[in-house]
Amino acid sequence: MSYKLLIDGQLVDGAGHIDVINPADETVIAASPIADEALLNAAVAAAKRAQPGWAATPLQERAACLSALAEAAVAHEAELAKLVTLEVGRPLPLAHFELQLVQKSCSFYSQQSLAPEVLHDDEATRIELQRLPLGVVAAILPWNAPLYLAINKLAPAVLAGNCVVLKPAPTSPLSTLKFGELLAKIFPPGVVNIIADRNDLGAALVNHPDIAKVAFTGSTATGMKILQSAAANLKKVTLELSGNDAAILLPDVDIAAIAGDVIFGAFFNSAQICAVIKRLYVHESRYDEICDVLAAGLSQAVMGNGMDPDVMFGPIQNAAQYDKVKGFLEEARETGTIICGGEIPEGKGYFITPTLVRDLSDGHRLVDEEPFGPILPIIKYRDIDDAVARANASPLGLGGSVWSADAEQARAVAERLQAGTVWVNQHCAIDPAIPFPTSKGSGLGVEAGREGLLEYCNLRVMNIKK
Repeated sequence: MSYKLLIDGQLVDGAGHIDVINPADETVIAASPIADEALLNAAVAAAKRAQPGWAATPLQERAACLSALAEAAVAHEAELAKLVTLEVGRPLPLAHFELQLVQKSCSFYSQQSLAPEVLHDDEATRIELQRLPLGVVAAILPWNAPLYLAINKLAPAVLAGNCVVLKPAPTSPLSTLKFGELLAKIFPPGVVNIIADRNDLGAALVNHPDIAKVAFTGSTATGMKILQSAAANLKKVTLELSGNDAAILLPDVDIAAIAGDVIFGAFFNSAQICAVIKRLYVHESRYDEICDVLAAGLSQAVMGNGMDPDVMFGPIQNAAQYDKVKGFLEEARETGTIICGGEIPEGKGYFITPTLVRDLSDGHRLVDEEPFGPILPIIKYRDIDDAVARANASPLGLGGSVWSADAEQARAVAERLQAGTVWVNQHCAIDPAIPFPTSKGSGLGVEAGREGLLEYCNLRVMNIKK
């Protein structure tokens, strides 16, 4: 299977190639074309040329393109889901789930309106709020959920009348490039462009003078660099960055009923999702019991190649992240007590057995930092004030959750958490129609929902004296 970049409506060769590795067995899946700065400039120029015409296209026609993309994603779901599994390592059913989120996102945004909002209208004056496109958007993607995080940016951007240059991560570009073949058949030339790289073109894309907005998902450290670069000419940014989500189990929790949900909420995609549970706070009166129940439940999970139908958890996506997580695991052995997992299997593949670590507290690196891999610390707390204070002490604030047999009691605690999203008796329950805001060091702006659409608009007031 061959892959091409998408520039100005044409599927084109790159300036070179890189091998894309299957993290489950370290074999080469395919060679990905990569752009150089000349191809990057061509993609931005194509987007800039296309943007005025696209902005002038009636909203209904732009929405119709998204509806057509939803249909194409359905028709090609099997092929694209397989690619996601091969390059990300996610079990195939969860790759299908990602494609279903893509479809839902396209459908949701295809139904949105950007009609002017009338603030005042009488015999003397009419005042409207108008939502206008920004121009050319650079969308820079991470490796952990390539298609969902691409559509989170692409769908609202194009509906608002912007044109887009997408840049997938170099370790998982194939599904995005294949998705580009669908985009090329649906959107006018230049509206959507896709380039891949060796992780060496991000700065050139962010700094390009014709980029009006940068939408980025990734680490807080990289997001801060993007923000500094964008500030030079006041580019708009949306940054969805690192998370260190805390989950608090209240003393009355029915652990037998929720153990599976807690495990899934922590280890979904082998914990390579910014908004999964990264810290689990358990009341001291239930600590030993709950540690034992979770360890027993997690020990039943099957880890392996995501193409195997029995597998629940796949590998770490790339070698660099694998080495980083192994460092966290070594610290966990030295400073805590591993009660499940903690193994690095022999043979090929970037596998680390999903791991629970107890007898840690705040101040340990595994608690204070985000490992972005399948290691979950379980931390003992004294009372609710103690748990809330610890959860809020992190400089990050993407998500959090509170679990209880009494949903109203849980909500009262949840109201005290400092996070963009707080779940009650669930975690990482995402939907394209629900806004996903950031908080503290976890970013700037909002993805998904109608609020995500407005991130891709300039606001203009039309004030008319009659």
